[in-house]
Amino acid sequence: QVQLVESGGGLVQPGGSLRLSCAASGIIFSMYDMGWYRQAPGKQRALVAFITSDGGTNYADSVKGRFTISRDNAKNMVYLQMNSLKPEDTAVYYCRAVPSLAGSGADYGGQGTQVTVSS
Repeated sequence: QVQLVESGGGLVQPGGSLRLSCAASGIIFSMYDMGWYRQAPGKQRALVAFITSDGGTNYADSVKGRFTISRDNAKNMVYLQMNSLKPEDTAVYYCRAVPSLAGSGADYGGQGTQVTVSS
């Protein structure tokens, strides 16, 4: 059974930092690209950051220079370090696993963790 479990969300003041974690099980983690997505109230889910199986990264323009995605293949973990948080970063954050080889299997997603940036 595949599980992706996000953690690390919470309430933080503007300018603060949070580190999100996503624990994956039931997949060969090293064969998956991993992404963090977010969905704010009334908005569509959008890509925040993406890391390939070999460590290549990509970020949404709105988070470049503030967020850092990383992975630990030995622990089946992906992280999102979020610095200089802004109120507009408030959303539910989801991690997603996408097979590195297109068409080789299904995508998987977690249940999400709430991030609220407010004073």
